[in-house]
Amino acid sequence: MTDPLLAQTRQAVTGFTRWLEAFGETSQDHQDFYASRVGRAAKALYYRRPWLGTLAVAPMVFCEAFAPSARFLFFSRMRLPIADAHYAMGFAFLHQTTRQQEYYDKAVHFLDILEQTRCPGYERHGWGYPFHWQTRGGLLKAGTPLITTTPYCYEAFAEVFRIDGKARWREIMQSIAEHVLLDYKDFDAGKDAATCSYTPDGGRGVVNASAYRAALLTGARQEFGNESYWRAAERNLNFVLQSQQEDGSWPYEMDGLHGFIDHFHTCFVMKALAKIERLTGHTGCRKALERGLAFYQANLFDGEGLPRPFFRAPRRTVYKRELYDCAECLNLAVLLRRHFAGPDRIIETVLQDVLTHWTKRDGSFRSRKLLVGWDNVPMHRWGQSEMFRSLCLILAIFGETGGQRQKDQAATPTYVRNLRTT
Repeated sequence: MTDPLLAQTRQAVTGFTRWLEAFGETSQDHQDFYASRVGRAAKALYYRRPWLGTLAVAPMVFCEAFAPSARFLFFSRMRLPIADAHYAMGFAFLHQTTRQQEYYDKAVHFLDILEQTRCPGYERHGWGYPFHWQTRGGLLKAGTPLITTTPYCYEAFAEVFRIDGKARWREIMQSIAEHVLLDYKDFDAGKDAATCSYTPDGGRGVVNASAYRAALLTGARQEFGNESYWRAAERNLNFVLQSQQEDGSWPYEMDGLHGFIDHFHTCFVMKALAKIERLTGHTGCRKALERGLAFYQANLFDGEGLPRPFFRAPRRTVYKRELYDCAECLNLAVLLRRHFAGPDRIIETVLQDVLTHWTKRDGSFRSRKLLVGWDNVPMHRWGQSEMFRSLCLILAIFGETGGQRQKDQAATPTYVRNLRTT
């Protein structure tokens, strides 16, 4: 990583923190067009009667492609737990590498918010969406815990716990682990394998959902010494490993209906495997990552070395590139860089593109490169918070933030130190 690129990254992080302070912690969202009552009805019709439903959703698809700022007409700004968790982690990384109190205070602020916004009506800590989400299987109501959201909150509390060691954070971490162990269902998927439910109420077969659960419970087993966490994690892990296709890819879901292969869901699966391999030395994870990385590099980047949204798209898309893909690409590359060839090149190529083409004058990031022009609506959950965390992690990993190189290895956070040395 060159010094000029690190300096640009540091400048982008500084600009973003100023923008975030001025803009506020609520925003429009990727799902705004379909979160409204009209949007949900149109989407439900699309699932029931595709030809008629296509006409119903057409105005929203048009807005996504040509008038993305129209989101506010469909749904108001909101706060999303995934974004709050990413901001907490980003500010924690900044504090750990600069020792500036303001960054620690911001990380704690976002944890306080997460405590307030946990899903009501559940004994243990879990998080989901603050809006109703229409799926092919029915309506997923606001406030339903999601296995694809809750693990980020666990990581946020864990990251701040590494800083201050407060029992309060560890107690919440254990509550989250118990929620993930006890409140989600397992469905047999072959010998010693199980797919977990997407919510406590059901849903099965989603590959990244089982990957998330396996990674969280593996980490919780190390933290709390509870072997029941690993027993559940191992069965979900086996499902993820057996779901890998001959070409090294993972479809979104193993039900035959949602067989698309996209960039950031592939990153989710591989990140989970990388975390499990790092904690356990699991040889199956290492082999799956080797095959997965070969597919990923060959099929999910374009001729410029930048993330492609899809290898196999579920439908016609209205955009060329996605900020979310860039953020998750950087996260994955950081995790894999010590053991595989290619990630360092990916980091430099994608990072330079983000800093050159995606960073706006106000400090925020563009959300999508559309077929014509850009989607410049800042959405905390859909790329802003994920990119902020990625950039903060890169500054910590590559040893420069706040204008000084870290000379004291002991002062570097455990998470970051492990990524550097393993």
